[in-house]
Amino acid sequence: MFFCALIGLSGVAQDLKVMDVPAVVKTALSKEFPAASKVSWEKEKGNYEANWGGRSGEDNSAQFTPSVNFIELVQNIPISSLPSKVPSYVNAHYSGAKIKEAGKVTYAGGTHGYEVEIKGKDLIFDLAGNFVKEG
Repeated sequence: MFFCALIGLSGVAQDLKVMDVPAVVKTALSKEFPAASKVSWEKEKGNYEANWGGRSGEDNSAQFTPSVNFIELVQNIPISSLPSKVPSYVNAHYSGAKIKEAGKVTYAGGTHGYEVEIKGKDLIFDLAGNFVKEG
């Protein structure tokens, strides 16, 4: 599942049934992303994550706090669309690791960046491809 780890910045995600997601969280999702359909839900680190779109149903992933604050949106992108610094960083710092998935992130404050998944870990980069942190 894409960004179960990426969006949640690691940790084990717990799949949720729609009925287990508070109505206010579902309402926040539909208000923020009205085109979201066939949504699957997870709970990770106490936050609610909605996944939808694409063949896998996880091309988009949005996360909200229980108090309905938007955290981030991650949109799946081809690995080839990442800034060249990202794969270079991964090769230099994570010997033998391959990027499994990549996404462009829009954070609550309106800033953007990239997240990639390698070996079950998430790496966060800024828009220029500079490493920010391991999630």
